[in-house]
Amino acid sequence: MDFNEEDTEVLVIGAGIAGLTAAAELQRGGRRVLLLDKGRGVGGRLASRRIDGATFDHGAQFITTRDPRFGAVLERGREWGAVEEWGYGVGGAEGRRWRGKPSMSGLAKYLACGLDVHLEVSVVALGCVENRWRAETSSGRTFTASAVVLTPPVPQGLAILDAGGTVVAREVRARLAAIEYERCLAVMAVLDGPSGLGLSGGFRPEEGPVGWIADNQLKGVSVEPAVTVHGSHEFSLKHWDGDWLESGRVLLDAAAPWIGAGVKTFQVHGWRYSKPLEISEEWGVVLRAEPMLVMAGDAFGGSGVEGESSGWGENPEGGATEITMNGAAEGGESGPGVVEIVAGEITEDEARGRKVDCT
Repeated sequence: MDFNEEDTEVLVIGAGIAGLTAAAELQRGGRRVLLLDKGRGVGGRLASRRIDGATFDHGAQFITTRDPRFGAVLERGREWGAVEEWGYGVGGAEGRRWRGKPSMSGLAKYLACGLDVHLEVSVVALGCVENRWRAETSSGRTFTASAVVLTPPVPQGLAILDAGGTVVAREVRARLAAIEYERCLAVMAVLDGPSGLGLSGGFRPEEGPVGWIADNQLKGVSVEPAVTVHGSHEFSLKHWDGDWLESGRVLLDAAAPWIGAGVKTFQVHGWRYSKPLEISEEWGVVLRAEPMLVMAGDAFGGSGVEGESSGWGENPEGGATEITMNGAAEGGESGPGVVEIVAGEITEDEARGRKVDCT
């Protein structure tokens, strides 16, 4: 027996919102699911960081809901204490607005509860061997499965497939390769006093290098005054290969009228794949029907965090729970099909694997 190899029924790569949603629905439908992520925690861009005594949401800033299924998830999350509504008066955001508790990563931890998650596992190649998927990792461990849901940003997903020798239909590959992402330099600044943002707590300038600014203390994330400043895509792309600390100073200077306090210290994080420039309304793409290979994630299913929950397939009647593994429905012109969600349940005793701490 190869102790460096682990087998499962369904392998989900990426523990962002799409991966967590897909894994939870599949497990609820009775599938044996294993979830891998290269990060130290779940959530992807539902990310939080501490600097001294301050706490920051430095990735996704809020959540909107339009799909009743995702709304139901958030309502359950509110009962669990993982999310709460956050109305800050920024125009252009449709639907109810939510934030994670105690920070945005709280929602991801809630969604991961009860799932078999392996963190700090970087998948570098995915290939098909004897009609089963084989995922190779940077540490030398391998994982095999009869079906795979691939949820990293599309360029990373394609690189994993290329490294494993997995061929994608030419038309589909061309469409996926054309997907481009915004970049974002995110500045996290600890302040020496309250910001000047007022009760709204968040602001999106109409022009200039600042794409977004939020007060983490007013938002309820930080006990100390702290702001998150996101650079616009244009600014971030222009300064991506430069000195990030210097770029951070430029952004803080531009945001000074809204910050309204002194900066004690700051850090800068770069999001190479902040969000897709264009987003497909399709839930995802079936790349292969046998053995099943699905690509989902932030480039599919509409905009925002809600769109990232494209781990759901299309089910007009609602209800929930598994992605069928016996092939896809009819596809469109370029070949992607629709994975069906059908009803199913799984008891707590049937949930398998190493659980994410839910406390």
